[in-house]
Amino acid sequence: MSSTRFPPHFANTDHRQRSLNQMRSKQLGLEKYIYLNGLKGRDSDLFYDILLENMQEMIPILYTPTVGEACVNYSHIWRRPEGLYVSIEDKGRIRDVLASWPKFNDGRIAVVTDGSRILGLGDLGANGLPISLGKLDLYIAGAGIKPSSTVPICLDLGTNTQRYLDDPLYIGVRRPRPLGPEMDEFMDEFMEAMKEVFPTLLIQFEDFSTDNAFRYLERYRHQYRVFNDDIQGTGSVILSGFTNAARLSSAASGLPPSDHKILFLGAGSAGIGVAKQLLSFFTLSGLSPEEARSRIYTVDSKGLITANRKGLQEHKKFFARTDYDGPALTDLVDIINHVKPTALLGLSTIRNAFTEKVVKAMCALNTRPIIFPLSNPVTLCELDYQDAIEWSNGQVIFASGSPYKPVSRDGIVYEPGQGNNMYIFPGIGLGSILSRTRHVSDAMVEQAAIALANSLTEEEKAAELVYPRLARIRDISAQVAFAVIRQAQKEKLDDNAYLRTLPDPDLMGLIHDKMWHPPALQLRSFTRL
Repeated sequence: MSSTRFPPHFANTDHRQRSLNQMRSKQLGLEKYIYLNGLKGRDSDLFYDILLENMQEMIPILYTPTVGEACVNYSHIWRRPEGLYVSIEDKGRIRDVLASWPKFNDGRIAVVTDGSRILGLGDLGANGLPISLGKLDLYIAGAGIKPSSTVPICLDLGTNTQRYLDDPLYIGVRRPRPLGPEMDEFMDEFMEAMKEVFPTLLIQFEDFSTDNAFRYLERYRHQYRVFNDDIQGTGSVILSGFTNAARLSSAASGLPPSDHKILFLGAGSAGIGVAKQLLSFFTLSGLSPEEARSRIYTVDSKGLITANRKGLQEHKKFFARTDYDGPALTDLVDIINHVKPTALLGLSTIRNAFTEKVVKAMCALNTRPIIFPLSNPVTLCELDYQDAIEWSNGQVIFASGSPYKPVSRDGIVYEPGQGNNMYIFPGIGLGSILSRTRHVSDAMVEQAAIALANSLTEEEKAAELVYPRLARIRDISAQVAFAVIRQAQKEKLDDNAYLRTLPDPDLMGLIHDKMWHPPALQLRSFTRL
């Protein structure tokens, strides 16, 4: 920008505060999102500087819940190219498309979505790109990943949502989604091209449809550097929160950790992914894998999932009950009274599914019931925090997927937990990048969860929090990255031999040193011509 365009005393003012005030002057979340998006395009260093200083205020704008609204409306609010679109029409030349990314030699991490299942909002097609953009902003803020090393990608494979196909402003390819071999061939070409163009890059899959999320994770996880945040990241962060919640619940009831029972409402990719991760809680408590599986119950739209149900989807079979052959249980209160769970977790995307009757049924069975309504965004959450506190008389141990404000009741301020994947995936990404891991193993994800659970300060434990405060996110991410690196070394999955030589304090110091910070904002003096 020419120096003559600056006002004469611009350098004497606080432009950071000016920008923050402009963002706060917007009345709607979507307006704030559009403003911040523009600021990042104009001055990315200023954008990240403000983000790091105001994370609790800005993260709900850049990610859930506001990012859902941004995705739904993205074709209408689009301003400028931001990420990389790879279209089904690029099949046969995907490598060339990827190589067009301006800084492909710097690429270290990509968030890849196909827009088919965005935050429980359905198939948004090419409108899903803000999910990749938002996740990478959280990598940058939460773990200090260098912005130039991030690659946001949306696979434009069509959409089965008719209103987008009919929308004259829709920015994606206008066709139904590919099925079977056509989809597999595209994904195989894409993954191999990613490895060729970005040989040191870690891929995070995000918001694929349930069946494809599981299928492509299994198809590629041992061949490429890839993980799925919806399955592994969500599972890891909930394992961490549940570990601390179970500690609080057991302290009140005297129940041994291995005797907890967990009931899931929602059996999609996130629900089953979380359930599988929570097996670790029970095996770490001394149970066998089969005993651990028996402590978990799943419920979908048809009721309690049992093995004798006809047409049961493959991914639901793992937790299907073999110990019940009575009439189908479809009412959630009836299921609670049958199962007698200590914990109720929601990943159903059904707003207000946890009614007052449901909460009171959990309270009748438990001194301190664990209730985690985890669906995003808030408009799809199973239970609001205010209701949870009122209906349980303040006894609930609560964590949600979206942010809620503290609640005051009878002179006590109750602070909600948020099972935010931001606690986990930035550290997994940073640890994987630094260790140059060849694969992301289940044990690495499990160790990330344990590190997060152990990251609570004494003050946070005294406040009975199940998650640490987000203001400490970089310290938390460093602890998670440390655990991921050491586990990768233990499994001999790392290619960075130097890190093996470092004592623990030195490795932790290196992790902090590798975190990117925005350059110091120094307003330059300009000579006006």
